[in-house]
Amino acid sequence: MNKIRLIVFEGADGAGKETQSRLLAERLEAEGVKIRWLSFPDYQSESSGPVKMYLGGKLGENPDDTNAYAAASFFAIDRYIFWQTKWKKDFEGDEVFIANRYTTSNMLFQTAKLPREERPAFLEWLSDLEYNKFGLPRPDLVYYLDLPAELSAELTARRSVAQDQPLDIHETHLKYQKDVIQTARELALNEGWVTVPCSKNGVLLSKEEIAAIIYNEYCNLKQRTTK
Repeated sequence: MNKIRLIVFEGADGAGKETQSRLLAERLEAEGVKIRWLSFPDYQSESSGPVKMYLGGKLGENPDDTNAYAAASFFAIDRYIFWQTKWKKDFEGDEVFIANRYTTSNMLFQTAKLPREERPAFLEWLSDLEYNKFGLPRPDLVYYLDLPAELSAELTARRSVAQDQPLDIHETHLKYQKDVIQTARELALNEGWVTVPCSKNGVLLSKEEIAAIIYNEYCNLKQRTTK
């Protein structure tokens, strides 16, 4: 790796992925880095139609009502269309892209639906689909923002009330959220992602404390990749 081009933020619902990805983007821009911020799914596009149906419960009120391969395909197609129409032509430039969720979200949320013995085959299929068949770029750095499931559920519920938006089918099932978080912790370790603890003793850290951890990890990786 010679240069960090694509940075991805993943994590439990309510962990602050959008906030932290924007904070890092702002800090790097202030240092003179050309930044482009992305967010998935692309809810402003027609390509997110199947995603909205799935998360809105039109295909079943439980996440398991839509199998991992089908659900992953909805999100992957939305990303492919976003790539083809909105940022592929710019990726060979000198911008650094920072994404709020990415292909790695499929790894977290869909792998959690599967028995452990079926997960390696799914992850291999998913990697081939998104990175090889669809040609999406692989991330250079993935941050996993880690929260306990109960705190994640509490923060997600607060956000739902504040924004007057209903919870989606992922957010309404605590057992599923616990499975996602456990899966994510294992994936972060196996895939070499940077795990960022966002709470201490059940209390959420401030956004400034979390941002400092993230920035320090970015500087450490940048230093290693430029040697």
